[in-house]
Amino acid sequence: MQHTSTQDTFVGLFVASGIIGLFFLAMQVSNLSSFASEDSYTITARFENSGGLKIKSPVSAAGVKIGRVTDISFDPKSYESIVKMSINSKYNTLPDDTTASIFTAGLLGEQYVNLDAGGSETPLKNNGKIEITQSAIILEKALGQFLFKSAEEKK
Repeated sequence: MQHTSTQDTFVGLFVASGIIGLFFLAMQVSNLSSFASEDSYTITARFENSGGLKIKSPVSAAGVKIGRVTDISFDPKSYESIVKMSINSKYNTLPDDTTASIFTAGLLGEQYVNLDAGGSETPLKNNGKIEITQSAIILEKALGQFLFKSAEEKK
């Protein structure tokens, strides 16, 4: 059985295209697919518990991705987590009474920040703060409360 150089070339191209496809798939799954720094502004929200939220987690409004989490830090005075978000500047009409919640998406449990617009006429500015927040629901904590409550009812 003889191999021709044409067959070897096609096999090589097929393998190379497979590796490139896997690379782009990995970038999509890990949220690193956007390399370009878009024109954006920064807003901040404080949460009692940021759960499994990570830097580069998506920020969405009405189901549309409008930004990313850029920093998560701990405030030792108020014992809250401070989440900084970079919002694409084309979404600069978010009202200053917008609320922020941390939700879980998908089977893998990736968490993201969801913004719900309020009714104010004044938009959030760069370095603006979101005052009304809802922390992440921690499954273990909710399950523990449920089990504790059901154990109390049986007594």
